[in-house]
Formats: sequence, C-alpha cells, structure tokens
Amino acid sequence: MGEAMSHTRSVGRIESMFGSREFFRLWIAQLISATGDWLGLLATISLAAKLSPDGDEGTAIAIVLATRIAPGFFLATAAGIIVDRLNRKRLLLICDIGRAVVMFSLPFVDSLFGLIIASFLLEIFTMLWSPAKEAIVPNIVPREKLTTANSLNVAAAYGMFPVAAGIAALLAKVAESLADEGWVDTWRLNEEGLAFYVDGISFLLTALIIWTIAFPVRSRDERGGKGGGWDLGGAWRELREGWRFIAVNPIVRAVNVGLGVGVIGGGMLVPLGAIYVDELIVGDDADFNLVLFALGVGMAVGVITASLLQNRINRAAVFPLALILAGGALLVVSSSPFLSVVVPMIGVVGFAAGPIYVLGFTLLHENVDDELRGRIFSALLVLVRFCMLFALAIAPLVSEGLDTLSNRWWDGNLNAFGLTVMAPGVRLTLWLASITIIGAGLLASWSLRAGSGAYLADEAAADESIDLSNGTEPDATASATPLDPSALSEDRS
Repeated sequence: MGEAMSHTRSVGRIESMFGSREFFRLWIAQLISATGDWLGLLATISLAAKLSPDGDEGTAIAIVLATRIAPGFFLATAAGIIVDRLNRKRLLLICDIGRAVVMFSLPFVDSLFGLIIASFLLEIFTMLWSPAKEAIVPNIVPREKLTTANSLNVAAAYGMFPVAAGIAALLAKVAESLADEGWVDTWRLNEEGLAFYVDGISFLLTALIIWTIAFPVRSRDERGGKGGGWDLGGAWRELREGWRFIAVNPIVRAVNVGLGVGVIGGGMLVPLGAIYVDELIVGDDADFNLVLFALGVGMAVGVITASLLQNRINRAAVFPLALILAGGALLVVSSSPFLSVVVPMIGVVGFAAGPIYVLGFTLLHENVDDELRGRIFSALLVLVRFCMLFALAIAPLVSEGLDTLSNRWWDGNLNAFGLTVMAPGVRLTLWLASITIIGAGLLASWSLRAGSGAYLADEAAADESIDLSNGTEPDATASATPLDPSALSEDRS
C-alpha cells in the first residue's frame, strides 16, 4: 500500500511539473540527445581542424559548419511536409538511429570531403527530428503547461553545453591514458573517436526512450490529406498552404517576424560584445565573462518567471513587449561606458530575451493545427538559423563600415546637448541592433493587434470565460484542452 501511494505521489509530481509522463520521457530523451549534439559538434570542429589542408583550419571548420547549416535553406519546407505526412514517432526513431550510424562511422573518416558528407547527413536527420518533436509536444502536454514545456525544452537544448564540454574534456584524458597499441588505432579510440562513439550511443539511448513513449496516433487522412497520397501536386499544394498560413495568420506571422528579426539584432551582440567591452569600457576578458554571466543569469530568471506566470499572462501581449524591453535594455548597454551599468542592464536583456523563444513557440503550439505544425516549425527553425548566421556574418562588416564613416564624418565622436559621446563602429552597430530588436517587437505587436479579433478570441475566451452552467469562474486550467489518455497509442513500432 505504501509503495503504491509513493508511486502515485511520484507520478503526480511528474505530471504537475512536466504536464504528462509522456513529455517527461521525451524531455529526458532531449537531454541525452542535446548532450550528444554538443559533444558531436565539438568533436566535428576538432576533426575538421585536423583534416584541414595546408593547415588552413579556419576555412575547413567554416566549410564543415556551413554544411551543417546549408541544407535547411533549401530542404526545410520539404522536411516540414514529410513531418506532417509520416508517423512522427517512427520518424523520430529513424532519425535517431540514422544519426547513430553516422556517428559510429565518423571515427573512420580520413578526409575533409568525407566529414562534409557526414555533416550533411546529420543535418538532414536533425532537420526532420526537431520539427517532428515540436509538432508532437502539444499532443502530449495540456495547454496550460505548454509554456513550462517550452522552458524545459530551452533548458535541454542549451543547458547541456557545459555538460558536453566536460564530457569532451574527460574523454580527451581517457584517450591520452590509452596505451599505444594496435587495437586503439584500429578502432580510432582517440579524442574525437571516443566523442563520436559516445554521441552515437546517446542517439541510440534517445531512440530507446522514444520507443517506449505512447504518442497520439493520427489517422491516414490527417497525415496525408485525402487518401494519404504522396503525389507531387498534393505536396506542392501543402507547400503553398504552409507558406500561405505563415503569411496570413497574424500569430504565426508575429512569431516569425519577432524571432527572425530579433535574432538578427541579438546575434550581433555575439561577435561584437567582447570588442565593445575592450574598446569602450576598457575592460578585459574577466569583464566580458562577467557580462556573459549576467546575460545567462538573466535568461534563466526570465525563463523561470515565464513558466511560473504562464497562466497569469497574456502571451500574445507579453511576447512583443519582451522584444521591446530587450532592445531598450541593449540600447542602454551600448550607450554606457560603465561596467556597473552594463552588467545589470545586460541581465535585463537576458531576462527579456529568455521568454521570447519560450512564448513564441508556445503561441505556435497553441494556435497551429496538428496537420500544419511540421511545416510551420520547419520554416521557423530555418528562419531563425538563417537570421543568426546572417547576423554573425554581417555584424563585423557593418561595424568596420560604420567605423570608417564615423571617423570620416564625426572624427569618431558625436556631440549632442553639450555632451561628447564616442561613436566607433561597434557602438553604432549595437545601437542598430537595439533598434532592430525594438522594431521587431513593434512589428510583432502590430501583427497581433491586426488579427486580434479573428485569432485571439479563443485565447481570450479561454483565459476570461465564465462557466455559464453554474455562474462561477473556472480555475486556471479549466480552459485548457485536457490530455486524453485514451487517445494515446501503446504501439511500440
């Protein structure tokens, strides 16, 4: 009796925190998979450097990383159609097993071309796995728990990097301790080889966990339209349907505009932050590390706050406000020469930026039908990736160009209201990034307001409706669509 009650309490705590046992298992799978992803990425960069011709390590690494990014620009929408048509559980399993096979083969790759091919295959599998996972989440998590689920997803995706880095360092020590024997070289048990093997095992563990999860089963018509066919005309119609939905649905449009344009502005901080600290605050590496620490703490607090207040906030209203707050705080950061101002304000940037991803994905989970979800998330993920790459590539160029113009036009200083402000290119670029983020928030707010009558009525009704049957207000979860255990399949195929 006591054991049964203890088990019941344990299950209750899991459902209270994660929304359902199914999502809890999926989240554990994500933790393992994300750790493997980061570990594999670190090993891939290290191997690319070793395989670089003529010691041109930077070019080799750039080519390999570009190979990980490029497929999404051309195949993301097609991947979305596949995600919407196939059994998503089977697709997750196929992708994990496929990634494991690629990882187990990587220790034996001896050329940059082979590493490029392997990276391309890994990206194809990941490009299918990620939107399939996102499309499944609303089917196994009650509506009122979606914000928490997305907060946990963010923690799983990015919080495992230091863990992966620690594992990589440990594997490097293990590789150094192995005796110089034939079997060690035969099985490529060096630093990179061990990392690839561990990454492959992580994907197999992820597949095993996903195999045990009971996901809701979609009918053949839900997966493929009428008859579930794969004709080219039907695929083209679905492609147009997905992009049309992104263009006309104000919530989807707002999330895409907000996240995409916001990522461009925020991404500029990555290559320019250390330069700003060095040139305008006369800081050192320790100072920049303090800035990064404040950013990370702010993001963590923001994500936790969004999760705790998920049933008390209007996500459609807070999403653009968070963008505007992040842009405004970054504007203060890029205008101040004092570390005592920069550190707390960069914490505000993180506090506002953390919930943006969480709230954006939650809005899509709540407002996109299941049959369209794969295409919508595929498009969003590739858009975010493209905007980040664009920001990382263009920020240094914009900084150098504005620096030249500033020295030519204003001798590097701006005079306003009797004050002289240093205006090097890095500060002007961060000002531009701040304005870009604020503009993204205003555009998102306008998009949401433009369609509020048609698309936000359901959310408002869910949050504020009165139970007419008894004349009382429902509790915080009454409006949410409950998870129906009878809809879950125990099929392990």
